[in-house]
Amino acid sequence: MSVLIELGDDWGSPVDDRPPPPQVSRRWRVAMLVAACALLGGAAPAARLTSQVGPAVPARATVLGAGPLLLVVDPDQNPPTLSAYDPAAPGGPPRWRVTVPPAAGWSAEVAGDLLLLVERDQVRGARATAARSMRTGQPVWRRPERVYAAGDAAVAVSEVRSAAEPGRRVEGTVHGLDPSTGATRWSVPLPSTAVLRPLPGLPARVLLVQDDGLTRLLDAHDGTEHGRGRLPPADYGPDNPQVAGAHLVLRHPSGGAAALSGYDLPGLALRWQVPVPPGEVTLRPCQGLICGQDERERWAIDAGTGVRRWAWPAGARWRTVPGPRGAPEPLLVLGTAADGRRSLVATVGRDGHRLSAVLPAGVTDCRRAGTGLLCRDGAARQTFWPLDGP
Repeated sequence: MSVLIELGDDWGSPVDDRPPPPQVSRRWRVAMLVAACALLGGAAPAARLTSQVGPAVPARATVLGAGPLLLVVDPDQNPPTLSAYDPAAPGGPPRWRVTVPPAAGWSAEVAGDLLLLVERDQVRGARATAARSMRTGQPVWRRPERVYAAGDAAVAVSEVRSAAEPGRRVEGTVHGLDPSTGATRWSVPLPSTAVLRPLPGLPARVLLVQDDGLTRLLDAHDGTEHGRGRLPPADYGPDNPQVAGAHLVLRHPSGGAAALSGYDLPGLALRWQVPVPPGEVTLRPCQGLICGQDERERWAIDAGTGVRRWAWPAGARWRTVPGPRGAPEPLLVLGTAADGRRSLVATVGRDGHRLSAVLPAGVTDCRRAGTGLLCRDGAARQTFWPLDGP
């Protein structure tokens, strides 16, 4: 994320005048099961799941998951509206609905009891961030920068303007904020561009990697430096380096090839280095490990030793479901069932991969929301699919 899982009918579905679909024979279901297990390389049994119909979403609306909330921004209202729903009961009335300034796009994350709603321009760059109450949606403060959650703190940065990859680098000055007021508590100037990574958990820390490799670990509350070192030249970005626990993993060139190197935090002492296959490699935190994907397979390594914990040869054919960056939950990935119409859902964590569900044909555009998946169905409705843990 063995029995083929038939997901239940949508809860609270609107009336549908279309004729019922033909019944699927038991023989076909068994064939589907065999194909699914072959793709997964063996899978543990999973519980029966039932979907719920989510809120009505206009065609141009933006749907976001932010902590315990499901957010819908409708840009066609004048002014645009932001509605918050409970992902566990998405078909119910919104918890709250407020108006927001017009923007070309939005993103969101949670900092304590605040919702940080980022307003984006036509090239997806951050134009401003509004802090709002998670309980009521009312504005608390606003900054003309990109604001990141950092544990129970927050930091504001100016993104480097880039139509190709907005947000990959920051410039100017990093500001640590008072979450209750948005006022600046501390500032660190940058001599050039850098990558900023708020680290999950407590104590609240921020990793700052300059383009010359100088790396600092800062306290998000007061800007105190807790460690520094210098990393080798690399394609620094939001996904590189990655942090798992007290270890940092960097993907970088090494001779004529590429390598992964592991460093201790906060001192940034080099502990190990292993080669990686040529071509594109993506890294993500994965329940205390670092999960990687290259052109051939998915795998996971121990961030403290570089030792592979598992490998999944078929995993490169599965696409990752979008979700909160740095989330401790297992990754969710989608594959295609043998009929070419349905989507298989698997969870990827410390022990490898596990089949979670088979989504009906027509379910698309899935993303992580709370404890499950939020997807669009064939009727352009939002549906929520609760998922078990790993």
